Amino acid sequence: MKFKDAIEILRPINGLMGGLTVIIGILNTRIGIDPITLIFNVIFGVLTYFFISGSSMVINDYYDIEIDKINRPERPIPRGSITLKQAKILWIITVLIGTIFTIIPSVLFNIGYLITIIVVFMAFIGWLYAAWGKKSGFLGNIIVGISFSIGLIYGAMLNNSIIPPYIYYFFLTSFFLLLSREVIKGCEDVEGDKNEGVKTLAIRIGIKKSTMVSMIFAIVAIFFYILPYFTVINQLLFLISMVFGLAVVFFAVILMLKGNLVNKDFKKVSLLLKIGAFLGLITFLLASF
Repeated sequence: MKFKDAIEILRPINGLMGGLTVIIGILNTRIGIDPITLIFNVIFGVLTYFFISGSSMVINDYYDIEIDKINRPERPIPRGSITLKQAKILWIITVLIGTIFTIIPSVLFNIGYLITIIVVFMAFIGWLYAAWGKKSGFLGNIIVGISFSIGLIYGAMLNNSIIPPYIYYFFLTSFFLLLSREVIKGCEDVEGDKNEGVKTLAIRIGIKKSTMVSMIFAIVAIFFYILPYFTVINQLLFLISMVFGLAVVFFAVILMLKGNLVNKDFKKVSLLLKIGAFLGLITFLLASF
């Protein structure tokens, strides 16, 4: 296994994007934290998320080898650059490195080991999703929402075990928006999922009902997206960014209300929810200034 193959299977862009959630959690709870500690928290927090995220990418490809031989033959495992045994070893190594990077600040700054428990939980649900959750459908959607969004809480806990309410609002906004998008993606890919035995909500209860469920989740996300403004976070930049994010998600909700959506409509809704989630992260980042 070459180093470049190991980096490729870790999908570093995904890890760095997820690391942004950790930075958001850290910056929004930095009051009373000295600059040196803050820098250490950012470095160790991002590295922890990077390796735990990478471990989930590795184990996902490990379990998806037969599917990837057909759909993603260019990936390291199906093309033969990484063996299944090497992938398993790499998964163990990345989980251990991620765990070590969270133990270090626990010891240095005496902040307890709850953050280590969270990281181990993140690694566990990464494995759970790959081994079982993906084909379970809706429960897999929940795991995806938690896996990405929990970085917001983890980042805040690096500064203080007492988490302010707006961090939970950030988490719930991200969670429900991602959950909404995952349900819509199930509506978009219903034929392919049937062939692969994936029991998505769209297959279980139908596309029309699933679209309504996705819309409800998007509306719940909007509710939690607005709530932080009524806490200590009421900066003008936050408000402006929030308005743009709300407009995008509202547009997605309006499209879902149209009824009788076809595949291209689901693609539009999915893209809008993805853009809304990105704008949400920008909004939460601006909240720290």
